[in-house]
Amino acid sequence: MEPFLEKFYPGVYKKMNDEDIETSNYCKFDSQLLTSFTSSIFISGLIATFFASAVTKAFGRKASIFIGGAALIAGSALGGAAENIYMLMFGRLLLGVGVGFTNQSIPLYLSEMAPPKYRGAFNFGFQLCVATGSLLAFLVNYGTEKINHSWGWRISLAMAGVPASLLTIWAPFLPETPNSLIQHDNNHAKAKKMLQKIRGTDNVEAEFDDLISASNASKTIKHPFHKILERKYRPQLVMSVAIPLFQQVTGISVICFYAPILFRSIGSGVSASLLSSVALGVVGTSTTLFSMFIVDKLGRRTIFHIGGIQMLIPQMLIGGIMAAKFGDHGELSKGYSILVLILICIYAAGFGFSWGPLAWLVTSEIFPLEIRSAAQSINVAVGFLSTFIVAQTFLAMLCHFKSMIFFFFFAAWVVLMTGFVYVLVPETKDVPIEKMDKIWREHKFWKRFVGDGQEYEYSLPQVLEEALKCELMLVIH
Repeated sequence: MEPFLEKFYPGVYKKMNDEDIETSNYCKFDSQLLTSFTSSIFISGLIATFFASAVTKAFGRKASIFIGGAALIAGSALGGAAENIYMLMFGRLLLGVGVGFTNQSIPLYLSEMAPPKYRGAFNFGFQLCVATGSLLAFLVNYGTEKINHSWGWRISLAMAGVPASLLTIWAPFLPETPNSLIQHDNNHAKAKKMLQKIRGTDNVEAEFDDLISASNASKTIKHPFHKILERKYRPQLVMSVAIPLFQQVTGISVICFYAPILFRSIGSGVSASLLSSVALGVVGTSTTLFSMFIVDKLGRRTIFHIGGIQMLIPQMLIGGIMAAKFGDHGELSKGYSILVLILICIYAAGFGFSWGPLAWLVTSEIFPLEIRSAAQSINVAVGFLSTFIVAQTFLAMLCHFKSMIFFFFFAAWVVLMTGFVYVLVPETKDVPIEKMDKIWREHKFWKRFVGDGQEYEYSLPQVLEEALKCELMLVIH
């Protein structure tokens, strides 16, 4: 919004309205200060998630959810009232703390409460709400952009306090998970009663015994971040790093954060840019909802593969159009602009169908209880770090590499990550969360690390080297 840019980023505002033909279409918004507005959330979230891990383990999932909601309220209030760049940025950092705590605790909460048969659909609810929140944010921006002077952007930033307030108010009334009741309260009777309640049956002996065994094993672990480095947890460690990294290098963060800038770069006005973002939000929400109903039928691997192909093809086509028709100082015709929007929607649909929700689902269900909080913290931290890097560098990369950056650079990553799933990610559909170790013991690659034999001793770099060799052999084949 122009009043927002004029108040906090006057240099960008001037360049955006400058008619200087020497300024490339791809460079009008290149500002590290502007990208820091977006990326600051993720650097504070990166730090907060490790504190959230300790809180989640010691006090339960509800405590982390409540703290996260309270931080989101404070951040949105400060952002809406900002009078200078320092207030604005501090508000963003508080938002990052909130996102760090909630991203660490909510996927765990959902996976632990859900019955194995429907765990995929339950956990997809997290990504569905993220997608719905994005859509609502786009709608709020589209509406408030029409408000005169500075009230539009203030309302937009402050509105984040509405869902944050609901989260904070409701958090104390949530039931605690049976896993958490056993782990930090050691109240077996209460945990069993809760398990019977959420499963709708008194016949929960087998699952409850698994929870007790997992809890007893976890209590022997004093340093979970050191424990996760052991050989038998090598698959989980690799997944906690690779999956969130791959989720971000699809380029989806660029679409989420900079879609209005991308559309303004190709010639759309402010309202048209924001309306295009609304279209992306509708597509992302719809496809995530559709995927929720089929994830426990098709399985995780199949959806990963379909989504990878669906993201790759539009990226390549858009890159070709931007390189051939847009250039440094040109402008796309209305027909090509609509085509680019359609292709980006197809790409966003592929992400919303696959890597968006699956990255959260798979990483929340594969970790054994004794390392679950630590592994989830690594998972969230890697996601934050990679998002921060992508968000902070994108506008500069767009300026220097032009159409190559998003549509070819990220397409190459989609190829790599789809191969990674094919070779190294096992199917987790219908596997109880406390019996997930069997998928690694039966996997043709990972069984050498988690098997009973001691002849395999690999460091993490050796694991990654072996994995890359497998992928290379697949590509050659």
